[in-house]
Amino acid sequence: MNILITGGAGFIGSHLSLALLRGGHQVTVLDNLSPQIHGDSSSTFGAIEGKVRFLRGDVRSREDWQVALKRQEAVVHLAAETGTGQSMYEVERYVDVNVRGTSLMLDLLANTQHTVRKLVVASSRAIYGEGKYECLEHGVVYPLARDAGDMQRRDFAVKCPACCRDARLLPTDESSTIHPSSVYGISKQVQEQLILTVGRSIGIASVALRYQNVYGPGQSLQNPYTGILSIFSTRLRNGNDIMVFEDGKESRDFVFIDDVVEATRLAIEQPAGAFESFNVGSGVRTDVDTVARTLHRMLGSTSKIEVTGNFRIGDIRDNYADIRKIREVLGFEPRVSFEQGVGRFVEWVSSQQVPTDSFESSIAEMKQKGLYK
Repeated sequence: MNILITGGAGFIGSHLSLALLRGGHQVTVLDNLSPQIHGDSSSTFGAIEGKVRFLRGDVRSREDWQVALKRQEAVVHLAAETGTGQSMYEVERYVDVNVRGTSLMLDLLANTQHTVRKLVVASSRAIYGEGKYECLEHGVVYPLARDAGDMQRRDFAVKCPACCRDARLLPTDESSTIHPSSVYGISKQVQEQLILTVGRSIGIASVALRYQNVYGPGQSLQNPYTGILSIFSTRLRNGNDIMVFEDGKESRDFVFIDDVVEATRLAIEQPAGAFESFNVGSGVRTDVDTVARTLHRMLGSTSKIEVTGNFRIGDIRDNYADIRKIREVLGFEPRVSFEQGVGRFVEWVSSQQVPTDSFESSIAEMKQKGLYK
């Protein structure tokens, strides 16, 4: 197929491009080479340079979409702003890129001649907010965002919305309540719903992939707003201490880039799963303190790991994905464990130039906005 990947010069997009090329597809990439992601050297775009048809453009431009969509049979829409904390004060930019950019593509597909027959959108686990929990008294519950007052008292637990007792985390499945706790999460929810709804109405098979925390070689080391492994490794390689938020026991579902690429390839190539949403994760939760200590050990660092008790408004406490649906429908099976994946990430990151550590400036920015406590 001729496949267009928006944001294709980024972390997931570049890995996906190479995998699709190996599979015999022709790949076009549309990317604006954002300095926040790519750094100042925005004239190059890494491993895909010279291997794909590259269009430097913006998803907020109708004209760029018109050029990019010509003769395409599938679109993988990855282009998005992705920082949860940053989204809480750069509201217009996140909505403009993630929502309006998507709407421009769909407007063109609904109103002009085209050859697109498959749409795959990168959604996010952020649409679930705090996710799925169990209360001993009230059964399965979907808690709202945690109370800032509780967290300032260092009570970081997620509460049952009915009785306010601590609730027990469950794996979040695709039928779980959608109630994002950040502007980023809201924008991804809208993006997903737009594509599934309009895709169905105009007869284009559409799939939404709810990526968990994707990591691995090639992820941006420039962006201080997202990518915990990148942030921590950059701190350590600059000889700086790691500041772990909350009590360090907050957890995420870390999924290795190769597994994400395979799940995305299956969604593109298989007819099963049209107009469905799928979690893409490892199905395993790993706490942030473990991430910090694993990187510290593998990088041979002498820096300190400080559990600060500070927190960011909009962050969730825990999550891990229920991946039974994508196993059953698309045949996806994650293959890379966290220990294996971090080892491969550390091997790669150790070969890279040490980037400037911008983490503290990003924290100062959020603190100024009242979003870091």
